[in-house]
Amino acid sequence: MSARGLVVGGVLLAAPLVASCVQQGDFGRPAPTAWNSLIDAAGTLAARERGEAASLFPFTEDERALRDRAWRFLMPARERSLFEAALDNLTRARVLPVGWRLSDPAAYYEAITAGPYRSAISRYRRLSDDMVADGRLVPAFAETASRVVRADLTRLQSLPFITTLDDRDVRSAAMRVAENRCLIAWVRLETGARAASYRYALEHLLVAAPEEEAVAGERALAFLDSRRSLLDPLLPPDAEARCGLVPPEPGPAVLVRKG
Repeated sequence: MSARGLVVGGVLLAAPLVASCVQQGDFGRPAPTAWNSLIDAAGTLAARERGEAASLFPFTEDERALRDRAWRFLMPARERSLFEAALDNLTRARVLPVGWRLSDPAAYYEAITAGPYRSAISRYRRLSDDMVADGRLVPAFAETASRVVRADLTRLQSLPFITTLDDRDVRSAAMRVAENRCLIAWVRLETGARAASYRYALEHLLVAAPEEEAVAGERALAFLDSRRSLLDPLLPPDAEARCGLVPPEPGPAVLVRKG
């Protein structure tokens, strides 16, 4: 096994053991620790091994802030076991490929309704609080992403005029641009998935336990949807497909005449 494989394998084996020790920082992301740095480094190596965009350039302040603000949206909104939470964090860091985790719109609803509870109102309030919290974090992410996109454009435009760069530098620059854009696309995809899971929960709560709190839930969901629209202009509509996050749209059928 290669040295990279040993690092990634070690992270996978140790993750469940330390998941309970991870402290949380801002935006719900793990607080900076040597362990979290190891996960992120292993994720970069693993992504490179899979042929994904991953640069070894150090992060700019905005690039690091972008990753900090992305954390909440790349982790599930529902409670998970320690083992599942560790796997989700390894996916967020790209130690594991994004595609292994299937989207399940019902999972959030099942999480907030699991176990006994005295009143359905508390479930509605939890749902509304989560939607509003997500919506409040979207503008700051979008603003940071916009700065990163502008900086990346400057980076690409400057490449032809810098004669001291070698092929490795040019490739690393291109990989960082692709890496940043695919992270933004991933967050855009996940915010849509979260909104879908929230709507599923709201609709099923309304049928299972009608309460006036559902009105507040509808308002919270509309608030989140309005904030999610801030992510649309950042990248082309097909960015998620180009990054391999979703299957590409099928092209028009081409008829071939035989004979």
